[in-house]
Amino acid sequence: MPTLTILVGTMYGGALDVAEQLRPLFEQAGYNVDISEQPTIDDLTHNQNLTLFCVSTTGSGDYPGNFVSFVRGLQEKSPSLTSLRYGLIALGDSSYGDTFCGAGRALDALLGEYGATRLGDRLEVDAMETFMADDAAIPWAEEWIESQQLKVA
Repeated sequence: MPTLTILVGTMYGGALDVAEQLRPLFEQAGYNVDISEQPTIDDLTHNQNLTLFCVSTTGSGDYPGNFVSFVRGLQEKSPSLTSLRYGLIALGDSSYGDTFCGAGRALDALLGEYGATRLGDRLEVDAMETFMADDAAIPWAEEWIESQQLKVA
């Protein structure tokens, strides 16, 4: 059975809640699901299946505290991620203007620099429009599973 690794960057638990709400969808699609609240670069380089990022933005477009060392590790090691297939859910607040979903957007660009392949569109969840982020994430994940043909026979 393939594995989906969900790497979470969260300040107050919202992104973790999204990850927990999505777990059953991927399990029903035939995946073992691992959720990492303290991701490391090893989570990427040892995963040959599928990765989903759930990342909140804090401050002025910054990564949440639990995600900073993960990003630093990527920047320091500059690994080849050509085998990484991933999806990305970015959480933010549009009242912050240009830094809306800044962490998710920056992560997406960084992963692209190292050769990773994003499957489908990045979901950007706006706290100004969506009180519960999983209200937007669940339909997106259902569509993502279908459109990327991720169901395991």
